[in-house]
Amino acid sequence: MTAIPLAAESGHAAIPFALVPAIGFIAAYLCGSIPFGWLIGKARGVDIRLFGSKNIGATNCGRVCGTPWGVLAFVLDVAKGFLPVLAAVTIVPRLYGGSSPHGVWLACVIVAFGPIVGHVFPVWLKFKGGKAVATSLGVVFAFPMVRWVGLAAFGLWIIVFLLTRYVSLASTVGALGLLAGYLVFERDQTWGDHLPVTIFLLALVSLVLLRHRSNYLRLIEGTENRFGTPERQPPADQIELDQEASVRPPQAGRK
Repeated sequence: MTAIPLAAESGHAAIPFALVPAIGFIAAYLCGSIPFGWLIGKARGVDIRLFGSKNIGATNCGRVCGTPWGVLAFVLDVAKGFLPVLAAVTIVPRLYGGSSPHGVWLACVIVAFGPIVGHVFPVWLKFKGGKAVATSLGVVFAFPMVRWVGLAAFGLWIIVFLLTRYVSLASTVGALGLLAGYLVFERDQTWGDHLPVTIFLLALVSLVLLRHRSNYLRLIEGTENRFGTPERQPPADQIELDQEASVRPPQAGRK
């Protein structure tokens, strides 16, 4: 059981309780909206939204720009979920140490939705974003009661991916494993002090399943592409006018 860190003094409670999570959510949303995969692609002269799965996430960035760049996008997407939520988990209990654990964790959970919503609906790309798997992983790592279960779920993701080469399947298994592990190992507080975190994880896993619904249909039909499987290049007239004609992604595929 993970105890919530409480401050020795609660004199800071003069700050309106709703103000901190509201500001934190906006800041976290803007951070999550940074489309690192897309930015890496543009830096290399290609809009990754025109190739492969047309997704702005790390997986499609790796397909289009090469594995090292995909890894970089993955690390940055994890970081943009981890850092703002870690700040909330660190600061909120110190500001409102005299509040109930429910209230403190609820404030942190509100901030935690920011990076995920930002990645799925980025303001910089007309609210058309990715599936937020890597960003969600970073958010999970920021919560102390979920951190080790999240690490185990990431290990499960790696195993399923290496065995199947299906990113969608690995993401689904990892998400379900995360939820199951949390419900088992944190069962003493799951529906108690950590209830807001429990509701957050239920919503997070539901979002992962919802964002991969088209992948499930392709898995059932046997048409889902494995990572690294070549796919037909798009017609030349789909390439952006400002993109050099010689630029072509080295790989393409569907997530």
